[in-house]
Amino acid sequence: MLSRREGDFSVRRRHTVENPLTRSIQARLFADARPETSFADLPRQLLEQQKLMWPQLRTGYASLATVRLREIHCRGFSVWLQFNPGRIVSTGAKVDAQSIRERRCFLCVENLPELQKAIAYKDDFLILCNPAPIFAEHFTISNIHHLPQLLGPYIPTMLDLARDLSPRLSIFYNGPKCGASAPDHMHFQANPTGLIPVEMAARENMHRFFHRSLDSVDILTLHNFGRQVIVLESPQREELVAVLHKLLDSLRQTVGSSEEPMLNLLCSFADESWRVILFPRSKHRPDAFFKEEAEGILVSPAAVDIGGLIVTPLEKDFSALTAPLVESIFQEVSLPQEKLVETILRLS
Repeated sequence: MLSRREGDFSVRRRHTVENPLTRSIQARLFADARPETSFADLPRQLLEQQKLMWPQLRTGYASLATVRLREIHCRGFSVWLQFNPGRIVSTGAKVDAQSIRERRCFLCVENLPELQKAIAYKDDFLILCNPAPIFAEHFTISNIHHLPQLLGPYIPTMLDLARDLSPRLSIFYNGPKCGASAPDHMHFQANPTGLIPVEMAARENMHRFFHRSLDSVDILTLHNFGRQVIVLESPQREELVAVLHKLLDSLRQTVGSSEEPMLNLLCSFADESWRVILFPRSKHRPDAFFKEEAEGILVSPAAVDIGGLIVTPLEKDFSALTAPLVESIFQEVSLPQEKLVETILRLS
């Protein structure tokens, strides 16, 4: 017998497929799920099928099988380096306005590879296998419409995704100016829960510093962690949505901007409660990214990287990165400590 949540999603999946989606979207929907499959297990089955049917994805995962890892111990925390040549396109992506205008959006439905299939979610998102994976299960969750990368309107969707894909997967979001390789198209990504180091650090008492509760939402920061981190925890969906909006507004005031503040974010659901890990940012890429090849470091910190799994598509960077360099990069791209305190104090 299906659980209530699984049962609800069986109805929701049928409702989604029967809605008047465009013919091109309907043709892409994954139709080979095994009977009685829970929604949380659907992405894994999609991935299995796509590896068989889509050569580009199969090549991406074959490349992932050859990546190398190296741990670096920094002051108070550790990071893992992943030498992953397959991520060169994403890490080095040109995201300036002119480059965005001159290329076709690779997340628009009409531009997706012919063999790419999808799982429909909430009528306006598609769960897609990422052909340049960082993880053994790596998904992009893309809006069916060409709308700009903007978190605010989709906070409820993000929380629902984290709940509905738990316990296998967590959600992460890269802001349009700090890591999103498609800043012109709204999307989330999903990774296997627990594989980004900050997910474990956010549970450890040695790092957790409790500030206060606001409307049933606990507000914490992580100390002795090398970069600024805000953690929100709550079992109450609507209260968490409201506090996240307040936090975004407070960050806007802190940095003096009317646009979405620069941020990366991870979201997970366990034990009937959400945990949101937010990295407020001061800049997109460190100065070393723009130096000549011999002196430069091709590291462009997004949610995974600043979360402690730094993807290095060049072997020279994988070998050359040291603890002082990692600490310097994190401090350079993070919001300063005093600005973080100011942001939290403003919350009410």
